[in-house]
Amino acid sequence: MAAPPSGNTCEALERSIRDRVPPLLTDLYQFTMAYAYWRSGRDRQPAVFELFFRDNPLGGGFSLFAGLHDCLLFLRSFRFTSNDVEFLRSVLPPTTDPAFFHYLQSLDCSEVTLRSVPEGTVVFAREPLMEVAGPLVVVQLLETSLLCLVNYASLVCSNATRFRVAAGPHRKLLEMGLRRAQGPDGGLTASRYSYIGGFDLSSNVQAGYLFGIPVAGTMAHSYVTSYNSLEEVWPRTLLAADGAPDPVDFISLTKGWLIRVCELLQADSEKIREGELAAFLSYAISYPRNFLPVIDSYSVGCSGLLNFCAVALALCELGFQPLGLRLDSGDLCRQSLDVRRVFRLCREQFSVPAFDSLIIVGTNNICEESLVELNEKENEINMVGVGTHLVTCTKQPSLGCVYKLVEVNERPKMKISEDPKKTTVPGRKDIYRLADSEGHPFLDLVCLAVEPPPQSGEPLSCYPLGSDHSSLVVTPAAVTCLRQEVFVQGQITHPLCSAAETRAKVQHSVWTLHHGHTRLQDPDPYTVALSEKLHSLMTEIQEGGSNKKNFLLAN
Repeated sequence: MAAPPSGNTCEALERSIRDRVPPLLTDLYQFTMAYAYWRSGRDRQPAVFELFFRDNPLGGGFSLFAGLHDCLLFLRSFRFTSNDVEFLRSVLPPTTDPAFFHYLQSLDCSEVTLRSVPEGTVVFAREPLMEVAGPLVVVQLLETSLLCLVNYASLVCSNATRFRVAAGPHRKLLEMGLRRAQGPDGGLTASRYSYIGGFDLSSNVQAGYLFGIPVAGTMAHSYVTSYNSLEEVWPRTLLAADGAPDPVDFISLTKGWLIRVCELLQADSEKIREGELAAFLSYAISYPRNFLPVIDSYSVGCSGLLNFCAVALALCELGFQPLGLRLDSGDLCRQSLDVRRVFRLCREQFSVPAFDSLIIVGTNNICEESLVELNEKENEINMVGVGTHLVTCTKQPSLGCVYKLVEVNERPKMKISEDPKKTTVPGRKDIYRLADSEGHPFLDLVCLAVEPPPQSGEPLSCYPLGSDHSSLVVTPAAVTCLRQEVFVQGQITHPLCSAAETRAKVQHSVWTLHHGHTRLQDPDPYTVALSEKLHSLMTEIQEGGSNKKNFLLAN
């Protein structure tokens, strides 16, 4: 298991953010708008933007909010270098006032406030996840970078959680998608947020170093196929686990066990691949306490399983505990049953209790449906490795987060669209999660920030989003405010959580939902609703009273 990140790795994380997400990692129109704001004298007007997504991803009933940790580090390091400014001078129109470039170098996030849902929280479509307030030009320039940091992190975290739901709470999940990810940064992000979303292990060593994620891995098919004969095994001896001084001829010991295994299983020894046996022997001599080979490089039944059992029994005789084996092709469920049957036969015939605890790892282009099938079919697979379908989010390539203006100079702002889903909700807000008497959330209430919070045990009237003005009366047994002030005056004001701590939050957040909301197919819709005052504000703006400065105070 990897150790928690040290102070050096925490510094490496922040340095990584500065390197990967500099202020120039944005769209050009952010700078053209910034210049126009500055020329018109509006650059310092107080403004508020909100970040949210419009539809729950992957056909599900919920999402996970992730990426906040990186957003906070990005805000803390946000500033333009002289090289940044010189490049902008070369790409903006030549008529741009030179004073603007000097102005850019004075910008930072010392006047920015970020209020956010905690990282790792279950969230739903159209509720504001982050509120970014500050000088108009600065919070405008932050848009693309914040979206980049939240969109993929939240999507892959949500995808990982769906895999966890499909697998159930007990089967181990190994993320192994680095080689299939969209570039190095995509691979590292996927490893981190797959772990946060519910995976137990990762094959990604850099993710283990930076984020304290437990890492795992043994051998590939190339290691097995690189051997041809037993003559290639070196060294050929192994000391027993009890520290006895005399080395044991491990090859001869294993050959004896192989004869006994073939007799037990009535197997044809002529079909056994000597190169495969040599690979297993060499690896076991190198790692006698971590023996977990892949056994389908040739034939599971005719060679791989027999060779594994022989080497594993030899290790047991010397006092070591083999870990298990990996299946990587074919019908994993059927093969796992055959493998477990052979394990039990060896345990009984040779009186080797260690064979009861051997694990079977399945890896073979696993997708969400594969995990559902594993739960429906009889099998003996203890751990599943997932790569491509996890890190590339093949069902949905983007979460689709957006960043919309909701207030300028204390005036609520609203985008009105013929598509109701693209109509934004104006004004500064708070979000409250309402739970029933059993602790299950059933409704998220979005209120104006100036409103008093809802109270447990008191009925309230609200308007579900997308309900065509139909109101709903609910009485919560418990109320939780989801908004936290996490960044103020250039400083992070809420402790940054480790990946393991955020992972624990995710599991608690997901498993408190009603089963109907976490169902992978046709989930029950979760209600996000507006308070009466917020609904009235939307109606007022849509009917033409959009710029009444004192509307919030008057109501």
